[in-house]
Amino acid sequence: MNWAQNLYKKQAAWLLKEKYEGHLSAEAKADIEKLRQGEPLDYLIGFTYFLGSRIDLGKRPLIPRPETEFWTEKAIAEIRKDKRKAECLDLFSGSGAIGIAVLKHIPGASVDLGEINKDFIQQIKFNLRANKIAEKRAAVIQTDIFQNIKKKYDCIFANPPYIAEKRRRRVQKPVLDYEPKSALFGGRDGLLYIRKFLKQAKKYLKPEGKIYLEFDSFQKPKISALLKREGYKNFQFFKDQYNHWRYVKIDVS
Repeated sequence: MNWAQNLYKKQAAWLLKEKYEGHLSAEAKADIEKLRQGEPLDYLIGFTYFLGSRIDLGKRPLIPRPETEFWTEKAIAEIRKDKRKAECLDLFSGSGAIGIAVLKHIPGASVDLGEINKDFIQQIKFNLRANKIAEKRAAVIQTDIFQNIKKKYDCIFANPPYIAEKRRRRVQKPVLDYEPKSALFGGRDGLLYIRKFLKQAKKYLKPEGKIYLEFDSFQKPKISALLKREGYKNFQFFKDQYNHWRYVKIDVS
């Protein structure tokens, strides 16, 4: 049995246990067949976990990735050290996973969650309620990057669409077939939204504000050049748990 067959077998067993309590019903068989054809397990189950929060995926936003979970955990640890009530913005929010993790792990934080897709706006609101986040701590804003954003923040988290169209063939088939393309692709070189974001982001940061921005590994040199061009002086690149360049921390102090 090769690794793909072994993974499918484990995922099918998990699906049967988690969603159907081990009962091989007709519906369970249908879902297992969908899994065999490539539909992501997280969509079939209907949720995933992200830093201890249960994130519903009923509206089928982008499935939160382990790489994103990795750097979000690092960012949360750094913010907690500051011991202040951080006002944060989770931009390109999708399911709301990043913002909800911040709210769950930093009791004094408040988070605005910005997203353009109306269905995902509803998804975020559902996930906030499901994770018992007090309404006064979070606001959901329909926004195209910074449109309708009125405040300045201590921290901005951004996980924009950044896959380059020219690298489409490298994307796994289940991702292309099932996940929202609007949350995946960022123009020919993948930097369409990152350019727009970096051009405006400074205006929405308080003094000593920070940005955490996710990107594709090969984009690091171009993002470094973009940051310098836009006048950002203090920034540091970091690798993910798989030893790939994955995010940049930008400090405007």
